[in-house]
Amino acid sequence: MTTDPNLPTPGFSTRAIHGGQRPDPSTGAVMPPVYLNSTYAQEAPGIHKGYEYSRTANPTRDAMQANLASMEGGTDCIAFASGLAATHAVLGMLSAGDRIVLGHDVYGGTYRLVDKVMKRWGLRFRTVDTTDLDALRAALTEEETKLVWFESPTNPLLHVTDIAAACQIAREARALSVVDNTFATPYLQQPLDLGADLVVHSTTKYLGGHSDVVGGAVVTRHPALAGELKFIQNSAGAVPGPLDSFLVLRGAKTLVVRMERHCDNAEGIVDWLTSQPRIAKVFYPGLAEHPGHEVASRQMARYGGMVSFELDADLAAAHRFASATRLFTLAESLGGVESLLDHPATMTHASVPQEEREKSGFRDGLLRLSVGIEDLSDLVADLQRALDAAFA
Repeated sequence: MTTDPNLPTPGFSTRAIHGGQRPDPSTGAVMPPVYLNSTYAQEAPGIHKGYEYSRTANPTRDAMQANLASMEGGTDCIAFASGLAATHAVLGMLSAGDRIVLGHDVYGGTYRLVDKVMKRWGLRFRTVDTTDLDALRAALTEEETKLVWFESPTNPLLHVTDIAAACQIAREARALSVVDNTFATPYLQQPLDLGADLVVHSTTKYLGGHSDVVGGAVVTRHPALAGELKFIQNSAGAVPGPLDSFLVLRGAKTLVVRMERHCDNAEGIVDWLTSQPRIAKVFYPGLAEHPGHEVASRQMARYGGMVSFELDADLAAAHRFASATRLFTLAESLGGVESLLDHPATMTHASVPQEEREKSGFRDGLLRLSVGIEDLSDLVADLQRALDAAFA
């Protein structure tokens, strides 16, 4: 899809379906071909049709990158083999001795990469509650900081940060602002419009949407940052394959209708959870009592398909609950059409030290739901069965 500056900007659904794509000129194929090439013929040394080696560039990957850039309102998207590969590339722009501020409630793999890998290379970091803007400002004032990294909503407690305010604080401190937008997706939230320098996605999740691909991406409007990330992408080589890129493109076409159903079902699940006396606490930005509800209502189109909660019971009961569902599959990851259940303390966030988890109010009995697009009545019945088993 090419845009005419004299015409209105296409709507989100149109960009999700057509962005970065047009029918193949040689065959008329509606979907971009999967170019399973490692190398490309050159007419003469250094003279080619824009492609020389698929680590550097691949036509299917280019179409996917253009599509994601269009959805996020960016100028450039740089895709990687996983969300953590994308995270690693962003951190790879820093140098030994540089300091970053990390949101105190982030994906366990992000924390592990910073704490167990990048710290060995000389990267320094501290965690901060980025929902507390005064605390964020103080952390950036006490020492020069190169980068602020946060999620909104967070994984797994669904804390909500005022993205525009946090990015402004980072800008005043001359630090890059990076927002992991995996939970919200570009359909529900546009961090670049709110001032973020970089937006990171695990395309494994909602963008792929079918639990059949692993990938990551970074989107920006800054040519210099895009150039540096493209250099790292080519130099380190952690690129998605052409079939992976094709699957993300396929997923993008149904993102809007899937997210609407995810949100509908999540709201129905939250209504049921909050009516159950054996559920001690529910974490969902759509709840009026959620501390970030007002901010989420301002910066998100809807509140998303992720729900976390705690039982009014011990850890053993939480384990019984997690093992008793039939439709909610006990598995890591999220954002697929099927519903998943996660016990973060022993699964996705096991690498985060308990004392670090507790700073954000993350208790060992916390359960996280990735609410799929099945029939809501069946999902509620499944959770009721698990709740009965937990307290049997």
